[in-house]
Amino acid sequence: MKKLICFALTAVFLLGCNHLSETNKLSDTKKPAQKKPNILLLVGDDTAFADIGAFGSEVKTPNMDKLADKGIRFTNFHVSPVCSVTRSMLLTGNNSIEVGLGAFDYSVYPPTRGKKGYETYLTDAAVTISELLNDEGYEVYKSGKWHLGGEKPGSKGPLGWGFTKEFGIYSGGSNHWNNLAMTPDFKDPNGLNVKRVEEWTLNGEPYDRPEGIYSGEIYTNQMLEFIKDGVKKDKPWFAYMAFTTAHFPVQAPEDLIMKYYPKYLELGYAGLKKARYKSLKEHGLISHEATEAPFNNLTKKWESLSQKDKEKQAKIMATYAAMIEDQDYRIGQILDYLKTAGQLDNTLIVYVTDNGPEGLEPTNPNTGNPELAEWIEKQFDSSFEAIGTANSENVIGTSWANAATGGLQWWKWFVGEGGIRVPMILVPPGAFNSKYARSGEISNAVSYVKDIPMTILEYANVKHPMTEYKGRNIVPPSGISMKPFLDGKSEVVRTENDWWAFELFGNGYVMQGELKAMKVRTGMFGDGEWHLYNVVSDPSESKPLEQENPDKLKEMIALYESYTAKNNIMEVDKDWSAFKGASE
Repeated sequence: MKKLICFALTAVFLLGCNHLSETNKLSDTKKPAQKKPNILLLVGDDTAFADIGAFGSEVKTPNMDKLADKGIRFTNFHVSPVCSVTRSMLLTGNNSIEVGLGAFDYSVYPPTRGKKGYETYLTDAAVTISELLNDEGYEVYKSGKWHLGGEKPGSKGPLGWGFTKEFGIYSGGSNHWNNLAMTPDFKDPNGLNVKRVEEWTLNGEPYDRPEGIYSGEIYTNQMLEFIKDGVKKDKPWFAYMAFTTAHFPVQAPEDLIMKYYPKYLELGYAGLKKARYKSLKEHGLISHEATEAPFNNLTKKWESLSQKDKEKQAKIMATYAAMIEDQDYRIGQILDYLKTAGQLDNTLIVYVTDNGPEGLEPTNPNTGNPELAEWIEKQFDSSFEAIGTANSENVIGTSWANAATGGLQWWKWFVGEGGIRVPMILVPPGAFNSKYARSGEISNAVSYVKDIPMTILEYANVKHPMTEYKGRNIVPPSGISMKPFLDGKSEVVRTENDWWAFELFGNGYVMQGELKAMKVRTGMFGDGEWHLYNVVSDPSESKPLEQENPDKLKEMIALYESYTAKNNIMEVDKDWSAFKGASE
């Protein structure tokens, strides 16, 4: 009898095990694959480190602030000092010189023309994340600015780089209210006497851009149409939302402009710089050890302006602030749709700007361009009343650009922190609807623009091919994924071994940990000598360390020289001006 009971129990046990085994097999076969995250890459244009609310600004940016509350603010994040050069790294993970952007198309050092690495557009030496995501079944969208080629022989537009849908302009910017270009055709003998039309495309075809619709609105509406299509297809999507705000011409909706006007009229240049410096410090966005940046002699003193000029300058800066507020509103529109459509929780969101604020000032003898100044004077209305409208062509200029960076020095075009340190916010998937451990964190972890594409690929679980892609040889990327840091598995993004170097216009720097070694030519207002700074404790770069750390400086110079030798970077004449070359 005992044997019979044992046999029965054994049979039941074996039957149960067999049933569990079959159930597990069934479960394994029916278990749905984890859905790949959507990716929303938001890129502001020519925006300073201290220009948005989450980074201490007086400009109202509630939607960007919301991103900062849910994700991480990176306060020691760097890009290149100009638009297209940054964008080449942002979409590839490569050094810009490796993929054709060792030169900036608006200003080229003549001896570099035609040389490998200096093509001024993205070359086949790279594979873009848009291509790789497309291969993995992503819908891949771009709306706004491209500035990586497409209009030049031998170059490709977004559709040639894996984007499934695209909308906007190939160039670096345009009028924000109509289809006019922001610069004349310098090669046309009659170019300074006429306005030029910008080329717009929708999915590779010419697009008749309507007048009177602001750039932020037209770009965002089209991106929302793209995303809605991806949602209907139930496919993951990558949306590259490349705003042209706050790139010149400084134009914005009137109702947003005048709310800022009294503030800037009251503060002036130095007042705004001091207020932003204090705000950055109070909010922990720069070190408590940081000191104010010294006066830059390329800028003007507010007291030297007439009352009329003060009023005009205040309205120009107010228009710039309005451009940033409009951009924030458009980001809010996208976030609202994603929430309504149930897409927000499964979306990786990155907000970044491409470089610091634009300091090009056409009439300035140091940082200006006489031909551009002549064209603006002939073709546009320079009155106070016209500021912000379609018939205006204003820039914030050196003095406001310097003020906008708060505790930093310099601006766009320069490798000082004001030109290359920008706001970056990263929100991992799920952070909006669940408690993310690092939500609201402010981090001074050293990171670089090349790290964003590698982070995107890791979240999408896409392997980079490294050396060969669809029959073409490519340069392996050198960006580092930030995902381990975001997941709390690491307290750093880059160690001291993960240094990087950069060169443009003959000016260069190398970053290793918190230390930055930098050299700026005399033609770009430097002294041509190497200097060493700790840019975490000294973001204003006002306390050189080379005298007390000569060996460290020597070591970092050697790293820089290994970078320039490897990439065949050409020497630039010490007195050449990138600004005077801006019309070449």
